[in-house]
Amino acid sequence: MVCVFASLYAVLSSVSLFPIIGAAGKSITLASFMAPLIGLMLGPYLGVVAVSIGGFIGWYINPAGPFGFFSFVPSGATALCSGLLYNGKSTVSFSLYAALLLAFMFYPVIGPLWLYPYFLWFQLIGLIVLASPLRLKARKSMRHNPGHLSRLGLGVGIISFTATLFGQIVGSLMFEIMYWPVLIPKIEAWKLNWQVLTFAYPVERIIITLIATVIGAPLIKALRTYGFQIGGPKTHATIRNTHQTD
Repeated sequence: MVCVFASLYAVLSSVSLFPIIGAAGKSITLASFMAPLIGLMLGPYLGVVAVSIGGFIGWYINPAGPFGFFSFVPSGATALCSGLLYNGKSTVSFSLYAALLLAFMFYPVIGPLWLYPYFLWFQLIGLIVLASPLRLKARKSMRHNPGHLSRLGLGVGIISFTATLFGQIVGSLMFEIMYWPVLIPKIEAWKLNWQVLTFAYPVERIIITLIATVIGAPLIKALRTYGFQIGGPKTHATIRNTHQTD
């Protein structure tokens, strides 16, 4: 299953979804919506392995990612977060989210807290959702209502929302580390980036969440119907005998 999802991730990584503001010629690919689903279905650790393998193959096919070979890292972080949330590792998820958000916010000189604090509003909403009862409701909806598509969709949506924001924070922090000061040396350019992205990245993350939910909920339901157990190191697939005898 790791190979299957790695292959799917690699294929989708060749299709551009959004251009990256501030990184000319670079883009976020269609594989972004698969990252939270891979984490949900394979668990946090196998999910990261699948995304890493698929990311390497995708980079070889289409080197349009903003961080070169390491462009899969934000998606790997997304898969890690969604897998941890589904498996009930909420304390670890919250701690990682908060720690990386603080590192991004307070990054020396160019961090958005110094230049344009309003940029952080949507990421803070993700942190609030992660700390709220919605997180428990999402996990409960997925685990206890496996056949109820709308409740399954609610769980997939909430987990995908927080996980894709976690991946965005990781990507933003990598953007700071790798682009300052060599590629983007001017402080004014960084401030303009944060201002332009203040409402652009929420739209981007909402679209990714919606795609992941619309595709993920029926996919998970169908896989469960045929005996595929999702969400952790005990993940395995079995083939149910659908040929009934009289």
